[in-house]
Amino acid sequence: MRTKNSSRFIPIVIAISVVIGILIGTFYAKHFAGNRLGIINSSSNKLNALLRIVDDQYVDTVNMTDLVEKALPQILAELDPHSTYIPAKDLAEVNSELEGSFSGIGIQFTIQDDTIHVNSVIQGGPSEKVGLMAGDRIVSVNDTAFVGKKVTNELAMRKLKGPKGSEVKLGIKRMSEKEVLHFSIIRGEIPQNTIDAAYMISDNFGYVQISKFGRTTHVELLNAIAQLSHKNCKGLIIDLRGNTGGYMEAAIRMVNEFLPEGRLIVYTQGRKYPRTDEYANGTGSCQKMPIVVLVDEGSASASEIFAGAIQDNDRGVIIGRRSFGKGLVQQPIDFSDGSAIRLTIARYYTPAGRCIQRPYENGKDQNYEMDWLTRYEHGEFFSRDSIKLDEKLRYSTTLGRPVYGGGGIMPDIFVPQDTTGVSSYLTSVLNKGLTIQFTFQYTDKNRDKMAQFEDETTLLSYLRRQNIVEQFVRYAETKGIKRRNILIQKSHKLLERNIYGNIIYNMLGKESYIKFFNNSDATVKRAIQILEKGESFPKAPANANQPKTKNEGKKKRTAQADSRGESQVLRLYAERSFC
Repeated sequence: MRTKNSSRFIPIVIAISVVIGILIGTFYAKHFAGNRLGIINSSSNKLNALLRIVDDQYVDTVNMTDLVEKALPQILAELDPHSTYIPAKDLAEVNSELEGSFSGIGIQFTIQDDTIHVNSVIQGGPSEKVGLMAGDRIVSVNDTAFVGKKVTNELAMRKLKGPKGSEVKLGIKRMSEKEVLHFSIIRGEIPQNTIDAAYMISDNFGYVQISKFGRTTHVELLNAIAQLSHKNCKGLIIDLRGNTGGYMEAAIRMVNEFLPEGRLIVYTQGRKYPRTDEYANGTGSCQKMPIVVLVDEGSASASEIFAGAIQDNDRGVIIGRRSFGKGLVQQPIDFSDGSAIRLTIARYYTPAGRCIQRPYENGKDQNYEMDWLTRYEHGEFFSRDSIKLDEKLRYSTTLGRPVYGGGGIMPDIFVPQDTTGVSSYLTSVLNKGLTIQFTFQYTDKNRDKMAQFEDETTLLSYLRRQNIVEQFVRYAETKGIKRRNILIQKSHKLLERNIYGNIIYNMLGKESYIKFFNNSDATVKRAIQILEKGESFPKAPANANQPKTKNEGKKKRTAQADSRGESQVLRLYAERSFC
């Protein structure tokens, strides 16, 4: 009997002991957490513990959410220049730049004199359907005045963009109307094209300018090629100057259009991600079409994948200046609060085995981002001889032509930046944005007169009769820029070009603007010459059959190693990667 009675109390004794243990542990944790950090072993635990200690014991109240938001970018900056943190409020906008569309009212605008001015209305968009017109001023949003210094580009975007199907009310001041007009607009999906221009630049050759590599870029390219083919296009200029990249898979699909089956396009490799190769599948629509690719110091990431694949496979000629040099692959990782990071998980390599990523020091983004200025000061924009090539990073194309790693794609044909006509007067007016301000006001005042011109050629003929440079010089004087007749004469052609181009853009859009500038673009002219001479397919150098150095042969064997057996999981990661 006594044994049975004792066993009844055993669970009660155990429960009481557990409770007492928890109380004692909690007591000591509260009193000695700040003094016994020695128990924290790993670095990750240190971060978590630090946040808990600050939240629990810091002298003032701390907004922990804000503290974490500020800390995350700093932590990622210590890794490399391209691993980034994107707050929840910015993620939708960042993604929309590459997704091919966004939800809004369908206008292009600028802010002048603290007021939103409608530059153009997207055809078929919500604003056009209700009657908004280029030249309108938005003076109120949802029955609240929206003018003055509080009007910023970021705030305007937040007010005008919104969920598809939602309504926004706008008050519009129109030059031809005395009273403010009121419009109710239902937001809709607005297409965002990544190909800014696609047209026949001569009787035989087409020109395509790509601003970024987005979700729809491959389809846009196919449409552009189809339209140019109907016009008997016999060769293509692909302009990637200033293209900062985008989705890696978009670049891969686009290169596939130009390469024969089995050619390596790009491969990626990282500490946790074994080498993954991407090959052309032989379904490309332009495998034999002559092609020239234009690059400059603003061409990065996916642009360099495209240019590197064309160059290393001896498929076309690269013209321009050395590209940016970004060879790191970012994986998007989303957090539950709507924010995300873009974490570098691998490097990408061209078919010859080149890693295009230029050198960087962890945590020193400022020096990395200012590399273009260093290049400029060293004369790299003006002379190919100013670019130092490392023979240790020499590789070979399929025909044996030498190409170099170490940062960026070196073009086959170098075209220097043209500084003819540059003066201190021109620099001053451009730095102050006076040409943009003047051309906007000129367009606004003369919109009805210029509306009769349907293309850049007829509009340009009209503008050349208006003595616009003199009008601009008088305008600049009212803004504090003294007239300097000798310098104005020196820069007269560049002033004309800049002013005419901006007005053409305001009236006719980006493609007409690009057409106008291409007429005097030295790089574009050189590309046309290459196509006309039939020199777009590279030839093997005279010494291509000579024995390769031990180092060069090793690199080429590495580049050609077959690793088609990568897992499907890794391929999925590659398809989602950002560049």
